[in-house]
Amino acid sequence: MDCRNKIRELRESTGMNRKEFCKYFQIPYRTVTEWELDNRHAPEYVLRLLEYYIRNEGLMKKPISGECPAELAGERGDSHEEETD
Repeated sequence: MDCRNKIRELRESTGMNRKEFCKYFQIPYRTVTEWELDNRHAPEYVLRLLEYYIRNEGLMKKPISGECPAELAGERGDSHEEETD
């Protein structure tokens, strides 16, 4: 996924508009706008850190595309299934 779509997807997953997102994460509004317009590209590590923080701080209001709620539960360790032989 390219930077443009990833940053927009992350922002939308929080339910925040661009202004709220920028204020919350202390990223200049112009920077996020340029990322979303595909004029500039966020470093990959920034996208990974944002995603990690959004997931682990409970900021996610809706799943990121390609995920289902069961996958999210498994990542957080909420699902404790035991295998029996």
